[in-house]
Amino acid sequence: MRFAERRAIAAMALGALGAGLTSCSSDGSPPNGTTRPPIASASPTATALPYHPFNGGSEGLDNPVLAVKIENTRPALPQSGVRAADIVYVEQVEGGETRLMAIYSSALPRTVGPVRSARVSDLEILRQYGRPAFAFSGVNPAFKRQIRRAPIHEISQETAGSVYFRSSARRIPYNLYADPRELLKKAPRADRPRDIGFRFGPAPPGGRPTASFTARWPSATMGFTWSAAQRRWLTTHGGRTNVAAEGGVIGPRTVVVQYTKTTRSRYRDVNGAYTPVIHTVGGGRALVLRDGKSYEARWSRPAADQGTTFTTADGRPMTFAPGQVWVVFLNEDGPTIP
Repeated sequence: MRFAERRAIAAMALGALGAGLTSCSSDGSPPNGTTRPPIASASPTATALPYHPFNGGSEGLDNPVLAVKIENTRPALPQSGVRAADIVYVEQVEGGETRLMAIYSSALPRTVGPVRSARVSDLEILRQYGRPAFAFSGVNPAFKRQIRRAPIHEISQETAGSVYFRSSARRIPYNLYADPRELLKKAPRADRPRDIGFRFGPAPPGGRPTASFTARWPSATMGFTWSAAQRRWLTTHGGRTNVAAEGGVIGPRTVVVQYTKTTRSRYRDVNGAYTPVIHTVGGGRALVLRDGKSYEARWSRPAADQGTTFTTADGRPMTFAPGQVWVVFLNEDGPTIP
């Protein structure tokens, strides 16, 4: 990509707020500016699921898996590439703020960012994906050895710096971006999609009509409001509409609120704040939002290399609406870890 093109893409962030609701996709399909990787296949996945195991769709079933860490604080907004992700994880980080880890396979955006650093919880989350490509901009030096030993294809700024670029429209560290296609060229052996436990299909019986839900952490909030017209949950960040750099409001078809044990790790950031550890192996309660309803559910993940399954209160598989899925991790004891 030429320098001028990169500057133009990154500069979209400045005009996104004026774009408002333009280019929204009401059916859960990728937004404008998103393309399908050329290796897309319409054949069933290796797990025999009749759809893509990440989003329930029919495209990109054999595309490589790419995970990208994306900043999720106010200086990073609007973000690039989040709308095109199959799955978005929301994780608590130091100081009670949050960061995203976006999972791509069925489609790729033209650019993604701001790309930020990895966290200790990422490696446990990613184990269920096999050996995916993992893009990030740095890591706590004390944690670097674990990154190097993890079953991932590392394509960090340190190891693949040439594919990252900075936008002059923002200040460091909120101005680092990358082209996902260029990232994947650095990880040609990244694993293809596998069954991670998600099931897609018609909604199960029951459910409580729900207009909105607000996820709360010590220093951050994200809201999800059901749009019947667009058939997705439109997001807010700190009470403000969460607009994408490409235009339109960011919003998934399904929101999974997964309550987990969250503890302090032995790592601290440069300010001395503890890095939280999100324990995603085990089980617990969940709340699943789809089609304007909420469903009480349970999650189970017996081991790190196995997927996470979700069941309804009466033990049935909890099906998700085909389309983007957000997994929002909340501390089972409430937002109490500083």
